[in-house]
Amino acid sequence: MIRVEMLSTGDEVLHGQIVDTNAAWLADVLFQHGLPMTSRSTVGDAMSSLVDALQSRSQIADVLIVNGGLGPTSDDLSALAAATACGTKLVIQQEWLEKMEAWFASRGRIMAPSNRKQAEIPANAELIDNPVGTACGFALQLNRCWIFFTPGVPSEFKVMVEQEIIPRLKARFDLPEPPLCLRLTTFGRGESDIAAELEPLPLPEGVVMGYRSSMPIIEIKLTGPASQRVAMEQVWQQVKLLLAECTIFEGTGGLPALLARELQERGFRLALSEQYTAGLLNWQLASAEVPLSAAEILPPHDEPLEAQVERTRKLAAHHGTVLALSVGNLEEGEVAIALHTPEASWGQRVKFTHGRHNVETRQKVVAMMAMNMLRRWLHRSEVSTGHGWIDVLEAVKQ
Repeated sequence: MIRVEMLSTGDEVLHGQIVDTNAAWLADVLFQHGLPMTSRSTVGDAMSSLVDALQSRSQIADVLIVNGGLGPTSDDLSALAAATACGTKLVIQQEWLEKMEAWFASRGRIMAPSNRKQAEIPANAELIDNPVGTACGFALQLNRCWIFFTPGVPSEFKVMVEQEIIPRLKARFDLPEPPLCLRLTTFGRGESDIAAELEPLPLPEGVVMGYRSSMPIIEIKLTGPASQRVAMEQVWQQVKLLLAECTIFEGTGGLPALLARELQERGFRLALSEQYTAGLLNWQLASAEVPLSAAEILPPHDEPLEAQVERTRKLAAHHGTVLALSVGNLEEGEVAIALHTPEASWGQRVKFTHGRHNVETRQKVVAMMAMNMLRRWLHRSEVSTGHGWIDVLEAVKQ
């Protein structure tokens, strides 16, 4: 088995001042290519820590992907640390220096002297192209390990991994067939409740059932070797049957993307009205290119559920659409959601039964409930339903 590791650098990453999204993205990409990441670690902007990490990991890993520290400032030390760990010196890459100068000139800017360091790499390294930024990457061999050094800017990092690093790994290593990972996402049931129902299922050898809770959803993953595909799909059919009522989508696309696809296929457009969610619902749907005819954010005001349902019907009529969705105001832990469709109009007033969640979490839950009402109508399920720790106090259909 090829041991692939990642080393993230930077005080801001080490101290939690920024979220290391590059690490999560890389782990997923490597997994898809049959190279599941073995481990990952983080070091700050200290030369001794960087050199120690490179030397120690190079004794263990087959491949190490180092992220960050290739910028022009004094705390960008990855190239110098690599040269120090290898016992060599930095050399200027004249071709890359000229490319950087042309990059700045094309934008009407003069390159600062500090940027020159971005064209310096260890003498024993191979330069790796960066088509979207000024920091070149590089690769070198240290002890048993092939080490890749990459920029921390996500857009540059991703291009370099996909266009430069993955092809090099495929050329050097005989990669196994990627593992199979089946996923579905649920809404409305607790993790322990779901686990209790799924745990009795017998799993094929080498197959693992996993759970990822990210309020307000829980993702179920069945992961195993591709050789177990048939047996895994048999188990997966049982999983889908047991969780059918609370499943909101299968795969990794997300509920907004599912709604976008289904509304586009049916030629429907959707009108929105929000109070408590304050535009969150619109943002989630618009980001997935859900066909929207209108979206409004209203100031908080109280109204009976029947009045909100009628207002939602009029919203659709006003904008010439067959679908409209509205979120009311939160009052004493209660909020109303209404959906108008060509068949009927539905409304439900729900109450949070636990007070431990903050405003942001509650807004996400309410937005998910609103989208789920629309999904359930599209799938011919009962539109109004409870959601575990959320009680339905009142439901109407007009």
